[in-house]
Amino acid sequence: MNDDPWNAAALGTAGFFLFLAVLAWQAALTWRARIVSAREAQYQQLAAKYAQLLEDTVHTGRRTAEDLARTRASVASMEKMMREID
Repeated sequence: MNDDPWNAAALGTAGFFLFLAVLAWQAALTWRARIVSAREAQYQQLAAKYAQLLEDTVHTGRRTAEDLARTRASVASMEKMMREID
């Protein structure tokens, strides 16, 4: 190899910039992984929230159906009583 100092400087500079490029690439990958992880955690929280809301909605629907059944029975009883009075 030639002992020209410019070759060594060019090689050193190229190596330094290659190191910086790899460092920047790894930093970008780490940043992206953190974003994806945070997004996944948000999706899990959202899924848990919607599961709880679905459970509450089902409970409310059942309670409404029970109330409606009691109301129908009460109205039927009142209708029967009114027919007996006439």
